[in-house]
Amino acid sequence: MKILALNCGSTSVRFRLIETDRRRMARDADRHLAGGKLEAIGGDSSVAFQVEGRPVPPAKVRLRDHREAIALILDWLISGSPAGGLLRSRSDLDAAGHRVVHGGAGFSDPVRIDPAVVAAIEACADQAPLHNRPTLLGIRATLQLLGPAVPQVAVFDTAFHRTMPESSYLYALPYEISAKHGIRRYGFHGTSHQYIALRYRRLRRLRTRDVRIISLHLGGGSSACAIREGKSLDTSMGFTPLEGLVMATRCGDLDPAIPLFLARRTGATPAEIEAMLVSRSGLLGLSGTSSDMRTLLELKRHDPRALLAIEIFCRRVRKYIGAYFADMGGADAIVFTGGIGENAPEIRRRTCRGLESLGLRLDQGRNRRLVAGAEGEISRRGSTLRAYVIPTDEELIIARQTARLLDRPRPTGPGLAGGSPSP
Repeated sequence: MKILALNCGSTSVRFRLIETDRRRMARDADRHLAGGKLEAIGGDSSVAFQVEGRPVPPAKVRLRDHREAIALILDWLISGSPAGGLLRSRSDLDAAGHRVVHGGAGFSDPVRIDPAVVAAIEACADQAPLHNRPTLLGIRATLQLLGPAVPQVAVFDTAFHRTMPESSYLYALPYEISAKHGIRRYGFHGTSHQYIALRYRRLRRLRTRDVRIISLHLGGGSSACAIREGKSLDTSMGFTPLEGLVMATRCGDLDPAIPLFLARRTGATPAEIEAMLVSRSGLLGLSGTSSDMRTLLELKRHDPRALLAIEIFCRRVRKYIGAYFADMGGADAIVFTGGIGENAPEIRRRTCRGLESLGLRLDQGRNRRLVAGAEGEISRRGSTLRAYVIPTDEELIIARQTARLLDRPRPTGPGLAGGSPSP
């Protein structure tokens, strides 16, 4: 099957064309035919494509919206040099798979997209406005461009975390209120954490039940996940993607009285406070300079606030490692992934500082060398808690889950897995 995996941001589209089926999955022989990223949609956009891992010279084009961006991707896969021939026509695709950040309590598995599914994704948009709304733009554009002949599948970040027990996902609110309004920890970055658990198992040649790790997806959005027996036991993001670790512009964990205090003291509206917590906090708010970790690492020697932002970021990650280590009764490894986790050896080093008491001894040489897509262990021989860097591959999980769904008989009904939200 040729699957187009799509990951839409507010002004970007990341994609991969992957050929896969059950036999290829079992051998990790999925073919990565092409991929790329389109950025700054809505103006003078940048386009960077690859064919089987080989980069194509980047280009600048003017793209008004997500529909034009996805149309450009499809046209390029059909006729653009040097990708011509990967698809004979748009109908040559077997399916398109979409990453959906928030699926609420209604979805525990990938589903074929139909009007009921679109409406359900839209209903969750207030809980993940930076993510679900751009995804809906991409879904609607792809439905228009490909038509009903090409199946569309939604793959949910929240689905991987549906294995969390009540003791992990419930907040200490009145139980009836949580049940009535679907208030619970949903967790996000599920496609990334799922890939890390799978890849770590393959690297170590383990059975799924023997996978006991702490996965650290560190980037513009960041989250930690306690994974036991290959399943999510707990995760740092919660009811929305705002909770947990310090992020580029998101605050992460916060005393819930602070927004109430600010509303009373400043007269700010809920929308204004939400905008501050989501868009002006995190690394940007702490440093006052940049939300980009690369910039902060360059500035840290002469800018105390840049250094402070880095220290708070790493300390928060370290606290979650300690909490999950205790909760699982130990862990065999921590795994760094995401843009920062994969490419910032200094952040990995600072995060691991103090974890010697848990049995981790970092190999400084290995740690420095593993950047730019490299994979491997960064702990010393003999460490009882090991550390790895594994580049994530969310698009591969999207493609595989899409292919698996299409391999099954089509269920009846609108595709919702259950009715009212639990707990």
